[in-house]
Amino acid sequence: MTDCNTNGLVFTPQGRRAVIADFGGGAITSDAGALLLREVDRRLGLTERIDQVVPDPRDPLRIAHTQLTLLRQRIYGIALGYEDGNDHQTLRDDPVMQLIARPKDTFGAVDRGIDPDRPLASPPTLCRLENRVNRQTNMAIAEELVEAFIRSFKQPPKELILDFDATDDEVHGNQVGRFFHGYYDHYCFLPLYVFCGTQLLAAYLRPSNIDASKHSRAILKLLVERFRQAWPQVKILFRADSGFCRWRLLRWCDRHQVDYLVGIAKNSRLLELAEPLMQEAQRRFEATGQDQRLFTETDYAAQTWDRSRRTIIKAEHNSQGPNPRFVVTSLQGQAQSLYDTIYCARGECENRIKEQQLGLFADRTSCHDFDANQFRVLLSAAAYVLVETLRREHLIGTALQEAQMPTIRLKLLKIGARVVASVRRIVLHLASGYPSRNPS
Repeated sequence: MTDCNTNGLVFTPQGRRAVIADFGGGAITSDAGALLLREVDRRLGLTERIDQVVPDPRDPLRIAHTQLTLLRQRIYGIALGYEDGNDHQTLRDDPVMQLIARPKDTFGAVDRGIDPDRPLASPPTLCRLENRVNRQTNMAIAEELVEAFIRSFKQPPKELILDFDATDDEVHGNQVGRFFHGYYDHYCFLPLYVFCGTQLLAAYLRPSNIDASKHSRAILKLLVERFRQAWPQVKILFRADSGFCRWRLLRWCDRHQVDYLVGIAKNSRLLELAEPLMQEAQRRFEATGQDQRLFTETDYAAQTWDRSRRTIIKAEHNSQGPNPRFVVTSLQGQAQSLYDTIYCARGECENRIKEQQLGLFADRTSCHDFDANQFRVLLSAAAYVLVETLRREHLIGTALQEAQMPTIRLKLLKIGARVVASVRRIVLHLASGYPSRNPS
């Protein structure tokens, strides 16, 4: 039980000592680790590059917060676990957020009589930013994410594996572009994500009344052209599940020397081709009681395809019964090795999408306007790039080198500290009892 009086909040005593809490601690933050985000961003120049492609129609002589500050507020806030713009009603007063969000040069504001230590932008100001972004601006931001990926390589890569995957983004309002999706059984968007390893290449919001592969050929074309412009000798592999097995997409890959490893949905003809091996897998399972996985391959073409293609057949039988799987590929090599070593690795893409939606709130698409929701998805993507760069480049050899985004946030960014500012310096006195002081 607690009681409130003029001295603060009174809690149950500890022995003979009273326990009292108040809000007179001064400049204290719970996000001192956000300084790491600031340093990663300054090295990448990500928020500055995004700021350069977002038009700002405001009169620079009449504004209190630069557009770069607004972008950093939202992107850093998402990385720190503040999912909504409304969170900035109180977060705008946080001393560390003020430190990391504002550009280094604040003299212009000071010259106009604006206090450099004033609160950051309010939620309505951030909302106006989201709702003035249009489709062309979103495309320019998406291009900056690709450029950040290219700059991350010191040497040209020999091969890039591009993972395409669609997911559902459930909504509860009347947002433009939301439809009921029969497979997911709710109203949603159907965003398309592209990853290369753990690095994000595209976060493309789409309405849900479309085929799962919609626009994937155009996005693959743009990515391949840009990567070959940067690295003419790079080999590219397109990898995806059966939702992306479309013959026009495969034909484009054939014509442009892009390899593919793509799942294909079961049908009566494929099951007929797999039947002899499925029977053998069942016989071995019944004889040994152990799960059986057998592989073969065939040339297969659906009636609408332009030609037949190499198709890997996995005949599996276990305690749950038969489980056949099929994969179309242009790659050479043993069928089982291609399936187990390369195709199954695409499951990591699903983990990255979960980091986006559950860890970095890419599913907070509650704006009415479609372009504003796409902008929110890209803000989440930018936050992902910052935290993923921190993990991939600076946490190697530590216990956090493979940690998920929420774990990195909890153990590395959410650090309590007292902030002491003077004319010459800003000092953060971190909590002495910080549990992850040495994450090695």
